[in-house]
Amino acid sequence: MKDKRILLMLNNRDEQALTETVDSYGALCRSVARSILGNEEDAEECLNDALLQIWNTIPPKQPDNFCAYLMKIVRNGALDRFKSQNRTKRGKGQQTATLDELAELLPAADNVASEVEQRELLAAITHFLQTLSKKHRDLFIRRYWGFESFSALAEEFGMSENNVQVTLSHIRKKLHTYLRKEGLL
Repeated sequence: MKDKRILLMLNNRDEQALTETVDSYGALCRSVARSILGNEEDAEECLNDALLQIWNTIPPKQPDNFCAYLMKIVRNGALDRFKSQNRTKRGKGQQTATLDELAELLPAADNVASEVEQRELLAAITHFLQTLSKKHRDLFIRRYWGFESFSALAEEFGMSENNVQVTLSHIRKKLHTYLRKEGLL
């Protein structure tokens, strides 16, 4: 209900929509950006950039899930900022290591011939994640979407860091098998 109200306010060009967005999702946005960038100031800038982007894109866009739309903007903005800040320091950040863990499973962007293929891959990964237990799905998403460290995941899930790493390795192997079976690798 709150999302619909925010979308209506954005469509009516009511600046209060931005305040409502920050009140509702600011902490979550900052948390996602901070987990990627590692500091509060950059996370705050990502939130501000995301607010500007939703102001400029709604209307005409009308996302079905406002929160997911906002989180995608924040995450992509944080990843872009991270890449920009770390071009010369390739391989030193947690995010790079996290993405490298999945690199062997996913085709490179230039190998994915069309947006249709990308959507098929996304749909297959989404379907795969639905087959996992909630705990394993949450581990996977928080590691590879939220870029959380092994130590943070271990603490949150009551596991050892090694157990988290082994569990995620098994999930990646299952995903690899699933994507092969679906003809996407």
